[in-house]
Amino acid sequence: MKNRRQSKIIDIINENDIETQEELAKMLLDAGFAVTQSTISRDIRELKITKVTDGKKQKYAVLSDEILAVPEKLIEIFKSAVIRIDASGNIIVIKTLEGMAMAVAAVLDSMENSEILGSIAGDDTIFCVIRSEKNTFKLIEQLKLIHR
Repeated sequence: MKNRRQSKIIDIINENDIETQEELAKMLLDAGFAVTQSTISRDIRELKITKVTDGKKQKYAVLSDEILAVPEKLIEIFKSAVIRIDASGNIIVIKTLEGMAMAVAAVLDSMENSEILGSIAGDDTIFCVIRSEKNTFKLIEQLKLIHR
């Protein structure tokens, strides 16, 4: 039952903008899962679901396995050093604080994402080549989730 419930939580969060645990509880109830607030809190913690800012509101988001495998210290470096993330075609451009591009590039390398063909870091800019343009935007969304 727990695995089915947690799988449903992931589906709900991926398909909807869920801002509160109460909203999540209602959607789970509508799907046939009677849960308490403490069960939802525990599931969110176990699934490593995070809240992100989407425009002006916050919502829950599920991070990819590659990002979840990155040590928390490296995630903190990424969060504190990155200024902006953008793309053109299959190239991601990451602007960082001065002198931090190499550290952020090391975070990207630690993700071991097979879609990243390689990256070049200068002083405050990283160019990261992605295997396909389609996957470029998926990766950007994941990076923006951890950046917030």
